[in-house]
Amino acid sequence: MGHKSRKIKFIFLFYWFLLAYIIVALVWWYIALSKQNEQMAAFKIHILQTKGQSSSTAYQVILKEKNRKTKQYIGEGAIFFLLIVAGAGFVYAAIRKQFAISQQQQNFMMAVTHELKTPIAVTKLNLETLQKRKLDDQQQFSLLNNTIQEANRMNILCDNLLLSSQMEAGGYQITTEKISISVFMQKIIDDCKIRYPFKMFESTIQTDATIEGDPFLLQMAVNNLIDNAIKYSPKDTSIEIKAEQKNETILVSIIDQGIGIAANEKKKIFKKFYRIGTEATKKAKGTGLGLYLVDKIIKGHEGKVFVQNNEPKGSIFFIELKKLG
Repeated sequence: MGHKSRKIKFIFLFYWFLLAYIIVALVWWYIALSKQNEQMAAFKIHILQTKGQSSSTAYQVILKEKNRKTKQYIGEGAIFFLLIVAGAGFVYAAIRKQFAISQQQQNFMMAVTHELKTPIAVTKLNLETLQKRKLDDQQQFSLLNNTIQEANRMNILCDNLLLSSQMEAGGYQITTEKISISVFMQKIIDDCKIRYPFKMFESTIQTDATIEGDPFLLQMAVNNLIDNAIKYSPKDTSIEIKAEQKNETILVSIIDQGIGIAANEKKKIFKKFYRIGTEATKKAKGTGLGLYLVDKIIKGHEGKVFVQNNEPKGSIFFIELKKLG
């Protein structure tokens, strides 16, 4: 990491040195041309004086030519300077962005590796425990349930990785069909109660309206929000899931009582690979793909996803979709 940091510093130092050299060369070019212009004007005046031609008209022509060239040099120099500064700013921003993306990808690979190794290790340990020890029914149920949860984590991660790759490459075709919100949401809630048996869920479905969309993608979007709420809220708190009709739209809400999201983070969390905090302070598991996919999926359905504070603590994620009919 230290070698990479020194290399980046060297690249930026070289970049600024090259930019400074170009600007100094531009200033030197302007000074040299200005001096040459002065010398040419003085030489022409000297020729007139040598020939004994003291016509004011001739002097005026020489001075006008000198002033015209001075303005030309200033104008051309200013344009070149502005182009250099604009180009330098663009290149600098592009380089910084590329380095940021590279760092995000590195963090992402580390997170993915951790996300895969942890459930594999837990699953292996649980199965070895079941194989080597005689446990009572309750202990067996607890180990098996824990193993299923870890398998679900790996499945969600693999789905997110695969879908992200397909959507980035334009390889996923959205297949739309009519979806009953009440049936769709009830299925998700029932599935959550099976996948997270030790988590409390509260649900309120206040509409039986129909929407049009891809069931697989929409289910993944809602599941990612629920998974996000579970990761960032205490174990003894409940997750509230709502679906209601607001005029011509359907509003799905995922409400948690977790750590909440700072105002300056609310727009950033939907960016690819972005995770709240620094690598040293991130305690919750994740790769930074979940909310990015939610945003991409919902926008692909011409909807909106946004987040608000939950009082007294926590967050509320909203999905807004158009209602059919």
